[in-house]
Amino acid sequence: MDAALLSFAFRWAPRLPEALVRAVLALAADVAWLGHGTGVRRLEANLARVRPGLSRRGLRRLSHAGMRSYLRYYAQVLTQAGLSAEQVDARVRLVNDGWARERFAAGGSVVAALGHLGNWDLAGVWACRNLAPTTTVAERLEPPQVFQDFLDLRQGAGMTIFPLGKGEGSEVFKQLAREVRAGGRFVPLLADRDLSHSGVEVDLFGHRARVAPGPAALTVSGHAPLCAVAITYERLRGERRRRAGSPWGVVATFSDPIVADDALTGRARVQAATQAWVDSLAQTIAASPQDWHMLQRVFVADLDPGRDAQVRGAA
Repeated sequence: MDAALLSFAFRWAPRLPEALVRAVLALAADVAWLGHGTGVRRLEANLARVRPGLSRRGLRRLSHAGMRSYLRYYAQVLTQAGLSAEQVDARVRLVNDGWARERFAAGGSVVAALGHLGNWDLAGVWACRNLAPTTTVAERLEPPQVFQDFLDLRQGAGMTIFPLGKGEGSEVFKQLAREVRAGGRFVPLLADRDLSHSGVEVDLFGHRARVAPGPAALTVSGHAPLCAVAITYERLRGERRRRAGSPWGVVATFSDPIVADDALTGRARVQAATQAWVDSLAQTIAASPQDWHMLQRVFVADLDPGRDAQVRGAA
């Protein structure tokens, strides 16, 4: 989404009815899809690897649904500050979270690998209220005002946020490790795109992709279990829709704890744990590809050769 427009929207969208904001951004999604610009073409290239058997027409239909889902995320984020606690609770449903709740009740932490799926911000707001103190990372965005808007939104909801910019990875990792060791923390990290020069190469839909090593590296120390959390949209109906004040909610599905092979050490252990959470998220992406908001390069074959060589050298 255009940065200048996004900054403007952060100022004005909270003053408007949410239904109107949803309608405007749904129209914006349609316009962007019809324009078939760089972001839409990249989305289609990624989706073609998820659903390789789709016809050209089928891929276009899927990317249209993907753009609607992507702009729905922004519509919800821009109006999130005006939600009541009841609305937040009604919009989020968890699956297979029992083991994590037991861990929190015992004073332990849980590290979660997330993909750019559904509305992770809404799930984070819900988690702060209903699950455990939540700590995560936010990529530094340009212009700085847009980054500050997202930071204010997330901190205002109760999350602890560590900004991540170029050259800050090591220090941010230390801060996250301290949070995990403190106990009783939920640490969900968007990890299906590598923002550093230390990414882990994995198999994703039969292709090599590079993702973030952070979630697996945090859990290898043994201070907290690792899981994948997949977040997708679902239609709301009846009483739940009335309480939510929206036709859309999200489902956050926890995988079982990911157990790394004890025979492995160091980077090999991180690699194995990373592949495990990627495999878990891939199942959800395959089932709900329209909710995977990946308008950037993630597959190695699509990366800039110069940057790719730099990453391989760092690794």
